Amino acid sequence: MSETLTADAIVVGSGVIGSAVAYELARGGRDVLVLDKGAGAGFGSTSASSAVIRFLYSTYDTVATSWEAKFMWERWAEHLDLDPAEVALARFHRTGALHLDVPIVPLEPSLERLTAAGVPFTYLGPDEISARFPHVDVGSYWPNKPITDDAFWADTSASLGAIYTPDAGYMDDPRLAADNLAEAARRRGARTVYRAEVVSADRVRDIWRLGLADGRSAEAPVVVNAAGPWSGGFNRLAGVGEEFTIGVRPLRQEVHQVSQPPGYGTDEAPGVAVFDIDLGTYMRPGPAGAWVVGGTEPECDPFEWLDSPDEVDAHVTRERYDAQVTRAARRLPELRVPNQPAGVVGVYDVADDWTPIYDRTDADGFYVAMGTSGNQFKNAPIAGRFLAAIVAAVEDGHDHDTDPVIYTGEHSGLKIDLGAFSRKRPVNDATTRTVLG
Repeated sequence: MSETLTADAIVVGSGVIGSAVAYELARGGRDVLVLDKGAGAGFGSTSASSAVIRFLYSTYDTVATSWEAKFMWERWAEHLDLDPAEVALARFHRTGALHLDVPIVPLEPSLERLTAAGVPFTYLGPDEISARFPHVDVGSYWPNKPITDDAFWADTSASLGAIYTPDAGYMDDPRLAADNLAEAARRRGARTVYRAEVVSADRVRDIWRLGLADGRSAEAPVVVNAAGPWSGGFNRLAGVGEEFTIGVRPLRQEVHQVSQPPGYGTDEAPGVAVFDIDLGTYMRPGPAGAWVVGGTEPECDPFEWLDSPDEVDAHVTRERYDAQVTRAARRLPELRVPNQPAGVVGVYDVADDWTPIYDRTDADGFYVAMGTSGNQFKNAPIAGRFLAAIVAAVEDGHDHDTDPVIYTGEHSGLKIDLGAFSRKRPVNDATTRTVLG
């Protein structure tokens, strides 16, 4: 007879989001079981994250979310209740960030959202950028162009300003951050089962029964779908999601690594991160002189949507490497572009408007933390708290659809309307429809 695992709540997915959800549910007193088809926490799309901590988003609630999460990353050991003398912990590195002007991100509303959330910032004109960050070219090159187009290399007389947020930065090891959360959850009593692929999902008499590929099963009244790029498939497996107004799709992404421009920064005083939709890229420093470069989905480049995350080509491509790193070098003229590509490939779980879905569903006991890839690593600690709050309220009879739960930040005191992450929300028209949200 096959083994049946039982729990109060099952979390499917042990990336940084799923591990955060497991931690918060366990912290709230639930018996939690985590299932993941991978070999450990954070082995999926989390491991390909750039792990940037930043605060500029297209809605107030997402700005407030990222600002509240910042305090958790800064106090990571305290947030996890783990002793860094016992457990190796990921570390937050404060670098500051420049968000360069671009027409699709109106300036005044951006400044208003940051002000409303209490995020410190300064607006810098072109001359101020050049004085404070002399490695950065302040030219305006919008709209995005392929690097094979002669127009990409054309000179410009137009220049850009930027929003500078001094408290931005990055976590130095995204996979380790997920593992830290998983360990913190286990110390609160959660159980984690890896190499556990869910192949069926049915609800019988208020209990969800998940069948695993190895013949075992798992049962609980509550299931949270945090399966990353597999989240849409898991919804379909469970017969969930017909009411969603926001869809999700798996998208292949590459993040590349080169060396920082000479003199840009040091490990003790790292150079500033740069978010550059004007050229179609974002970039941040890393330990030991690394420079991490990702793309902001310029429309002139092909998107690599996948029917299944399992079909991804896991090798960095010359075409994508050349495009992203060359764009970075246009902004940082001293950046060297090595002939040999280096980087990682991941599959992102992308919502239609690049805003996540943290919500219940029409199927009782089935909750989702999905559409999170690309811009939600930074919000993982608070996303866990969002799901725990929604689960507690709904399981206690609260109608979250008509009266959304309001979460009050422990550190910032900000009130965040969790209806902003509803599965039934209108598509966010203010979004850039890029990884920046």
